[in-house]
Amino acid sequence: MTSIYITQPQLPWTKGERTTFRIAAIFVLLLILPLSAEWYSQLFHANSLFNFMRALTDYSPKFVTLTSENGKWGWQSYANWGVALLAAVAGGLLWSFFSERKGRQSYNELYYWLRVAVRYRIALGVLDYGFMKFYPVQMPYPSLGILNTNLGDLSGYKLYWQSVGVIPWYEVFLGCAEVFSAILLFFRPTTTIGAVLVAGILYNIAHANHAYDGGVHVFSAMFALLALFLLAKDLPALYQLLIKEKTAVSPEFVPHFPQQWKSFLLRGFKYFVVFCFTILYGYLRYDLHFVKHHLKKPATPGLAGSAGVYQVTRFQLNGKEIPYSPIDSIRWQEVILEKYSTLITHTCKLLNIPQGNGSRQDKDVDRSYELAGVGGGKIFYYYDADTVNRLLHLQDKGQVALLNGEGRISPTKKSKSNQVPTLSWHYDRPTENRLLLYGKTATGDSISAVLDRIPKTYLLESGL
Repeated sequence: MTSIYITQPQLPWTKGERTTFRIAAIFVLLLILPLSAEWYSQLFHANSLFNFMRALTDYSPKFVTLTSENGKWGWQSYANWGVALLAAVAGGLLWSFFSERKGRQSYNELYYWLRVAVRYRIALGVLDYGFMKFYPVQMPYPSLGILNTNLGDLSGYKLYWQSVGVIPWYEVFLGCAEVFSAILLFFRPTTTIGAVLVAGILYNIAHANHAYDGGVHVFSAMFALLALFLLAKDLPALYQLLIKEKTAVSPEFVPHFPQQWKSFLLRGFKYFVVFCFTILYGYLRYDLHFVKHHLKKPATPGLAGSAGVYQVTRFQLNGKEIPYSPIDSIRWQEVILEKYSTLITHTCKLLNIPQGNGSRQDKDVDRSYELAGVGGGKIFYYYDADTVNRLLHLQDKGQVALLNGEGRISPTKKSKSNQVPTLSWHYDRPTENRLLLYGKTATGDSISAVLDRIPKTYLLESGL
């Protein structure tokens, strides 16, 4: 058996406090306990230790799914919280009906263990995103495609993420703040400080995602809410200390185990978890991104020495030359080749734009971060270069991302890139700054283009 003793004298709980706790306990448990069959499938079908640990950190309740715009970006996106709250109220009142008859005066022990579960749930989730910023890979530095996109053609969240991505050391700082605050939650004496930091950091993230349609506002807000739950016990003492400027002591619940082996066992488990999700998980993140090159951006090098922005000097369709026009929906306005294996064509046409955040994928063709949230008639092609026969084998990454569910592929799902047709274009490079392309489009039309590289200097990179 486990007993709980309190460092400061405490009166028996009132009936209202007991009822409130029962409702809050059920609500919190519905937020943190995985109740989704998909989550368990992803966990037990993980193909690596990293994916297994990643699945442990990544869960949010999904009782209902709303596909409307408001259900994704607006207040309706919190519908799962509403379902959890209604279930908690019903369950709490039913619990109270049966429990009050037994004369239960307090729930100190249950409250303690519930706080432990919340502390660890927050820590694991915040560590995952903290390490992504610490390295930094969550918000990569802008690509050539982004640097040559009109401001109005970037979605709100893309603009926000790239504003952070241009300052890698600021992203590292944010990662350090998240990792540090998460580690504090593993330890009872530093829980209050950690909860204050998490509540502030995650509220800011949730607020920014609301403002820029980032899509992870609910997930971030959940951690801020759970941090406030941890702070509830200390709010009276904090009010006395910070507002009234008086000495204050918050009651602390401390577990006591009559059998010493139980204490050693739980302490060993605690430090095992801390080691796994700080040292080991931090290393696995490093190995994944910097050794195995699993990034949001493609890693396969493109044509050697070809990166840059090209003006389309000449463009032919089915043997007929098409003059330049800024409103032409067929003729390319410009072509961009990244340092990695992405070729971008720019025309004046409406396209379906992936709106996901471009999560990490194993294959370059599935990495959609560079095109997610980017408009302006840009088509992003992944290509394999056959330098012997001078062929580029291309696939439309926008189509791949939409088939993949905007690029989000779990370890239990396979890429659908094989459903997107592959185009084969011949290329020649008569000079260092000229590129000739000719081949067929997805509709079977023949195209031929003369591309000349434009010398460009980016103020962002020159430090001005």
